[in-house]
Amino acid sequence: MRTLDFKTKGTCSKAIHLEIDDDGVVKNVKFDGGCAGNTSGLSKLAIGRPAKEIANILRGTKCGIKSTSCPDQLAKAIDELL
Repeated sequence: MRTLDFKTKGTCSKAIHLEIDDDGVVKNVKFDGGCAGNTSGLSKLAIGRPAKEIANILRGTKCGIKSTSCPDQLAKAIDELL
């Protein structure tokens, strides 16, 4: 099991706590801060799925006029951990 506490940049959330198992499957995602409903839903969608697949889907997602978002930051966290 690989774990990472990822400090986010440019989002309302401050950090992402991520666990990926040795087969590359997301086992746990927890956001510190951000929109509770959105980050909770995002976490539920990611858990149990291949981390690379999740990162590919979420990478580049923007939040309004921001150049990043919580989903994009999760993709960055996954990339860093893998």
